[in-house]
Amino acid sequence: MTTASKTRFARGSRAPLLLLLAVLAAPAAAEFDAKTAAAVDAAIHGDHRTDAHKARDAARKPREVLEFLGFRSDMTVVEIWPGGGWYTQILAPALKDDGALYAAGADPNDPYGFQRRGLGTFLKMMGDNPDLYRHVVVTTMSLPYKIDIAPKGSADMVVTFRNVHNWFMDLFGGGKYAVLPFQAMYDALKPGGTLGIIDHRWPDPATEDPVAANGYVSKERTIAMAESVGFKLVDESDILANPRDTRDHERGVWSLPPNFSAGEKNRERYAEIGESDRFLLKFVKPET
Repeated sequence: MTTASKTRFARGSRAPLLLLLAVLAAPAAAEFDAKTAAAVDAAIHGDHRTDAHKARDAARKPREVLEFLGFRSDMTVVEIWPGGGWYTQILAPALKDDGALYAAGADPNDPYGFQRRGLGTFLKMMGDNPDLYRHVVVTTMSLPYKIDIAPKGSADMVVTFRNVHNWFMDLFGGGKYAVLPFQAMYDALKPGGTLGIIDHRWPDPATEDPVAANGYVSKERTIAMAESVGFKLVDESDILANPRDTRDHERGVWSLPPNFSAGEKNRERYAEIGESDRFLLKFVKPET
């Protein structure tokens, strides 16, 4: 082999070597242990979930999300703003035997009526199936009036799904109080604990609405807020990406399924788009 050939070979061999090094340096993909896999699968396919909720699984990929985050069925988990309980219906039964679940929602005396109504719907869901939900501890995150989500340093994992954009909206102070839930989530976690965040993705932080009136928020803004209280980003995933989402909907992200807030107007188009384009972020609270 000539010197020139050796040089070309050496240069050409760098690409696969660099690729191998990148793969080795990437965070290892989390995998469920057998007991967790069985618990999560049983929860996802359980009769307690309605057909309408199960219909969202294809877009929301709950099994893949929880596996990516490193969820285990023996963890203490805090769910922030569980809404109508879509994820609670998976987390609660999966944690029932060996773990614990805090559900941090609105305060009964919250000044916003929709928050109180949402809490009522959530509590009714739990009351209709007490054997499944009796171990769930209902706590409070009512911005900025009362934030008491879990004892400090008690949680292995905190999750919040499609909520961060709300904390920047005018209704909740236009971002003035957005740091408060991040600080509360940090405080609730044990050192080494995990924070998982999903939200509707705005692709360019330079053009996003500062008060997220359309329901979208950039991952960069979310990461910056989390890091400002001490979190470290360790991984992110595009398993919830939806390239069909154009983000130019008449009534923001709520135009898309399952809300269809525009009613029948452009409903077929919105149904073809599907649920929003979303980011999935995984943070840790440092050990020291």
